[in-house]
Amino acid sequence: MFKKIAATAILVITSSTGFAAEPNSFYAGVDLGRTKIDDISGRGTSAGVFVGYNVLSNIAIEAGYRRLASLEYTAVPGINGDIDLNQVSLSAVGTLPLSNGFSLLGRLGYSRVEAEDKVLGRRVKTSDSNGIVGVGVGYAFNPAISARLEFQKPSSDSQNVSIGLAYQF
Repeated sequence: MFKKIAATAILVITSSTGFAAEPNSFYAGVDLGRTKIDDISGRGTSAGVFVGYNVLSNIAIEAGYRRLASLEYTAVPGINGDIDLNQVSLSAVGTLPLSNGFSLLGRLGYSRVEAEDKVLGRRVKTSDSNGIVGVGVGYAFNPAISARLEFQKPSSDSQNVSIGLAYQF
C-alpha cells in the first residue's frame, strides 16, 4: 500500500508543469479534523498548525504540529482510561493543479506521534516514529489564501481527515 501511494505521489510531483504557488515563498496555516485510532472506539477532534516553504512551484517542505485526539476508552470492563495523541511532522508536499483554482496534493514524510495514556491515576508516555502519507484536494481563493481537505495516515494505527486554511506570504 505504501509503495503504491509513494509511486502516485512521485507521479503527481513529476508530471506537473504549472502551479499557483510561487517558488521560494513561505506559507502558514491551521486545520481542524477528526482522528480515528484503530484499537479505540470513537473519533477525536484534531487541531493543527503548519508552516511550509515552496522549494519549487509544485513542491513544498512542510512542518506541522497537530493535536490528533483526546479520547476516553474502556481498558477492561469497569476501568476507563484517557489518551492524548500529539503529532509532529516534516513532509514533502507535491501539488498538481486542475482547473478553476482546484489542485490535488500528495504528502510523503516523517511523523512522530506521542501518546499520553492515563489509567488508574497513572500516566504513561510513549512515542512512535513512522512515515506519513497523505492525499487531498486544495482550492485557491486567491494567490494568497487557500483551503485544503486532506486524508493523512500519521501512524500505522491512526487516520486523520482535516480541512485547513493557508496563507501564502
